[in-house]
Amino acid sequence: MTLYAGKREALEDAFLDREMPRGKPRSLTRDAMRRLRANKAAVVSLFVLAFIVLAAIFGPFFIPYDYETPDWSAFRAPPSIESGHYFGTDQNGRDLLARTLYGTRISLTVALIATTVSVIVGVLYGATSGFLGGRIDQAMMRFVDVMYALPYILFVILLMVMFGRNVFLLFAAIGLLEWLTMARIVRGQTLSLKEREFIEAARASGVSTFPIILRHIVPNLVGPVVIYATLTVPEIVITESFLSYLGFGVQEPLTSLGTLIAEGTDVLEVMPWLLLFPGAVLVSLLLSLAFIGDGLRDAFDPKDR
Repeated sequence: MTLYAGKREALEDAFLDREMPRGKPRSLTRDAMRRLRANKAAVVSLFVLAFIVLAAIFGPFFIPYDYETPDWSAFRAPPSIESGHYFGTDQNGRDLLARTLYGTRISLTVALIATTVSVIVGVLYGATSGFLGGRIDQAMMRFVDVMYALPYILFVILLMVMFGRNVFLLFAAIGLLEWLTMARIVRGQTLSLKEREFIEAARASGVSTFPIILRHIVPNLVGPVVIYATLTVPEIVITESFLSYLGFGVQEPLTSLGTLIAEGTDVLEVMPWLLLFPGAVLVSLLLSLAFIGDGLRDAFDPKDR
């Protein structure tokens, strides 16, 4: 089996090399995409994630029920095709399918915005720390160590209690605490990049520190940053769901997957569909993101080339 797999990969490489013009080496990006396409779990997960995202964005437009408007004739109705409530309704007669789609939209929005905040803060902080080096680097990384020592969930809950339970604060609270690992990863990459020839050339030409960081260091960190950002999204989804489950996350009239799961847990014995469907969507979302992150990591890992 191993010999057959090796021959098959050799034939694929020969075919790709034949399709390319002579004298032009295959780019690392193209090689990484070939590896990603060969990862069946990552490819299937991409389709699953695309379906979930499209359903969350456009699905509510095709449902005759609103996520917060009750159907007075269908309280606690089980899933049924005839009634049009395909996922059933909750205790207040609200359509669970509409609420699940809207909750998925909220959970993904929290994850994407918080990930963006963590990436921006972590990349700039880590690149600056690694490039400057010396005592500045030591002081900046000691601050990161202090932040690591703080109880993460407790700190987020404290922010929510002090400043109010609104979804925008949730974006900022999670994002501003998720940048720590990103900063460490970027710092490690920057320490090796700043000794490269093109950085020395930029210094010799008179380019100042921060333009070098923004124009030369940060663009060369795209691969590791994208990989870690992909792995950060499911972590933030879990964090938001956990906070919503505890009652510190998204509040009514908004909803999220964590809120729906919390509501379904309370009535599991009499209305199991309230937990089954949101839980299945959350598990599918997390698994697809995890497989995509693993596929990207394997595709861009230089040790596997």
